[in-house]
This record gives sequence, C-alpha cells and structure tokens, in this order.
Amino acid sequence: MLDIKWIRDNPKTLVEALVKRSWSGDDAQSTVDDLIARDEARREHLTELQTRQERRNAASKEIGNAMRSGDAALAEKLKAEVGEIKAFIQNGEARERELDKALNDALAVLPNVPLDDVPVGKDEHDNVVTRTVGTVPTRPNWVKEHFEIGEALGMMDFERAAKLSGSRFTVLKSGLARMERALGQFMLDLHTTEHGYEEVIPPLMVRDEVLYGTGQLPKFEDDLFFTPHGDGKLGLIPTAEVPLTNLVREDITAHEKLPLRYTALTPCFRSEAGSAGRDTRGMLRQHQFYKVELVSITDQESSLAEHERMTACAEEVLKRLGLAFRTMTLCTGDMGFGARKTYDIEVWLPGQNAYREISSCSVCGDFQARRMDARYKDRDGKGNRFVHTLNGSGTAVGRALIAVIENYQNEDGSVTIPEALRPYMGGLAKIESK
Repeated sequence: MLDIKWIRDNPKTLVEALVKRSWSGDDAQSTVDDLIARDEARREHLTELQTRQERRNAASKEIGNAMRSGDAALAEKLKAEVGEIKAFIQNGEARERELDKALNDALAVLPNVPLDDVPVGKDEHDNVVTRTVGTVPTRPNWVKEHFEIGEALGMMDFERAAKLSGSRFTVLKSGLARMERALGQFMLDLHTTEHGYEEVIPPLMVRDEVLYGTGQLPKFEDDLFFTPHGDGKLGLIPTAEVPLTNLVREDITAHEKLPLRYTALTPCFRSEAGSAGRDTRGMLRQHQFYKVELVSITDQESSLAEHERMTACAEEVLKRLGLAFRTMTLCTGDMGFGARKTYDIEVWLPGQNAYREISSCSVCGDFQARRMDARYKDRDGKGNRFVHTLNGSGTAVGRALIAVIENYQNEDGSVTIPEALRPYMGGLAKIESK
C-alpha cells in the first residue's frame, strides 16, 4: 500500500507511475484526484472532531466555574452544549471510521510504484534480457515435450488426475515422483546451508488479513481457493511468500536482526483465473504445485542489494542442475501488483524450443509492510520505520522437473539424472521405463 502523505506530496509522480503501468492518463489522473479528495475530506473531518473535543473540554471546565459562582442558568446552558458536542463526537467517530475505510479500500487496489531503472513497456514483449547463462543445445528431431516423455515412462498420468480432481492436475509416480521430491530437497539444502536462509514449515491456510498483507486481497481474490473455517473461511496459500512475509506482521524488529531470510518448500494452490486455453497440456500451469520460496525482510537501505543477492541464489539452482537460462528485467506493464522491480528467470525447454519462466524475484519496498504494519527500529533505536520485503521462487519445483526431463531426455525415452540430484535419488543415474 502506498503512503497517502507521499501521494499528496507527489501526485504527478504517481500519475506518471500508473501510466507506466499501462493505465490511461485520464484514469490515472482521476484516481489520484479521487484519493486526494478522499484524504482531504477525512482530514477536514478530523480537524472538526478535534475542534469539537477541545470545545467540550473547555465547556466542561466552564460548567464547574459557573456552578461555583452560582450561575445555574449558565451552567445548564453549557451542559446542553456539551451534550450536543458529545452526540456530534459519537457520530463523528463512526464517520471517521467510514472515511478511513473508504480511503484504505481505494489505496488497497493501487499498484506499487516502479523503480526508475525498470524498463517502460506494455507486456512481456517489452521485457529486457539482463543476462543469459549456459548454451542452448542443438535440438535433435527426436526431442519430446515433458508430458510425452512422462506418459511414455508410465510415470506421469493426467487422465487419472482428471478423474480425481479435474483439469490442471497431475499424478506423478515412481522415478518422476521421486525426482520431484529430490528437487525440492536439493533446493532447500542449497538455500539453507549455502545461502543463509532459515527453513520454515508454515501453515498452508491463512486468514484474510494475511492475504491482504502481501497484496493477494482484495484485488486477486478470484485467483485463490478458500475453505470454510468456523464462522468464516481460510485461504489456501498461492505461494509461501504469503505466510513467510507475514511472519513480521504487526511487529517491530530490532535493526541488528535484519536481514531476515526465510525459505519454505510448500504446495501452492492457484485457480489460474484468466488462464483458459493457456498451457493446458502438461504440468506448466497447475492448480496445485510445489515451490521453494525465498523471502527477505530488510531495512530500507539494503533492499536493492538483497534483490540482486536473492536472484543470484535462485539462478544458482539452475547452474547446479546444468540448465541453460536467461534472466529478464520485467517491464512496467508486465510487473506484479506489489513489486517495484522484478527479475524473471526463464529456463530453456527444448521440448517447447523456448525459454519459460521458472522463478520470479521481486523487491516490494515498504508496500507490503504498510499493509502488515511491519516495522523495524532505527540503528539508533529512537524511531521506527517500515521494513522492506522481497520474495522470489527458489525455484518452482514442478517447472524444474519439466526442465530436467526435457533437457536430460535420451533418444530411447529414458531421462538421465543430473549429478546434483543423484545423492537425493539413492545414487540412481537414469530413469527408465519399467
């Protein structure tokens, strides 16, 4: 969430930022004008409330003076005035809550402001290649896509998954099931033992205020799954970013404890609203999938350096697996709602003859922190400031499985296991059809 004080002081900057995010100039200007008008109405009301409260306090003292001086008529008149003021204040406090909610609701659907070095563009075609790592191999004519390989091995079953749960689900068995588990364990071990992240096993179902804190609610409610809980509901996490980032909600963290770095391997649940017709075959776009998430909580001066560090940690996974990839800087029109800058890491898939996203690493500034009321102590311990938050995939396990299957496939239909995974596969070197 953006700071309304910053919006009042920088309306033109916000309009320009929204236009960079593909808003029309008229929509951006009217939105900013509306926010400022809402805030002005709220501030005027608060001023009136404060004036009335001050008059009530003064009148109460005057009542005492009038009674001591024997002026009963004046005392009664003042009591009547105080009664009217009390009624106004009572109604005024309810009105204050209404104005606060209206302003916060308007702010809650406003995206974050991109950093100055983010390329301006409309969609994924305007993203910029930051670096390319590894060599894309020559594509033999026998290369297949992951689902063709998995089905031929008898270890990837979409038909039975559809009978169990419908479309966009997969049943993995035998060697491929073991490889997916191995990939998750390999990533966790790398990030905890070499990259300094603390492993967490968080809840997979969370309250609305937790989803609000990281920006999934209210804007992206259609992308979520919910389950009844007591008199309300809980949301299934679309990513471990949600519970991991909210570990600092409503807290004030000591400066010396920063940065906090968390990682988790969890299932993720997404309705994929708006994705009809996209990647309907195979495992690329699923309602349920596993992902290793990286989350960092930093002070305001360190977040940009932490963003580079986090991206390098995610890239290291692909380097260890021997996979070619490229890192993209997303343009303003393709960047996520809460991000100020995002790197997407795209792994080479020979079956598709294309790069596909496997990780997205974003720096959010204090955007999520304001929604969570997450702060830290200044170095001198005198003041509190909002933390900066970052999140990234370290990486998506299912997509890593796809990449390994396609890049390590053999002409006979078997799949060679990368050296980095063999200790997690009991020394097995190849997955073959039974």
